[in-house]
Amino acid sequence: MQSNRELFEAYSKAVYRTCYYMVQDAADAEDLCQEVFITVFRSQWQNVEHTRAWIMKIAVNTSLNHLKRSSSLRQKLVQNLHLWGGGVSEEPVERLVEQKETAQEWARYMSRLPAKIRAVLTLRYMHDFSLAEISEALSIPVGTAKSRQHKGIKMMKEILAEAGIKDEERRDIGHEETGTYAGAAIK
Repeated sequence: MQSNRELFEAYSKAVYRTCYYMVQDAADAEDLCQEVFITVFRSQWQNVEHTRAWIMKIAVNTSLNHLKRSSSLRQKLVQNLHLWGGGVSEEPVERLVEQKETAQEWARYMSRLPAKIRAVLTLRYMHDFSLAEISEALSIPVGTAKSRQHKGIKMMKEILAEAGIKDEERRDIGHEETGTYAGAAIK
């Protein structure tokens, strides 16, 4: 049985990353992360069967509630690479700069998607959730999760086409590599 501290250490980075992708603001993501864990600790989390999915559901719902409350969606870019979960690296400075620029670009692209679609794509491609897990986390039917994923991919293709990224270039960059640029854990 995990303690509250162990639970926090196990899931805090994933919760923060999810909140950040949803709200696109580091300070708000930190606040939402704290709010998520306050909610978790006040509940009977020890009795939850699928803890990870349950916590991610709380994170997504808390982020969606925040977006509804805010007067407008802020579109800030990543200020520091470490906000994406990256640690100290021995990579050349040129590679780090390239990764940061790529992470900023993907954050901009993701911020153009509607919040509900962004939630599905974040859970699917950043946290490697199955459609069934996404369905459970967001309390939506599997078909809805699947259609939002499909619509999100279609919208992202249009966004990338507008940005001048050719179809061949998109095929060369898989979502695993994109997640690596963002410093996100794929598994």
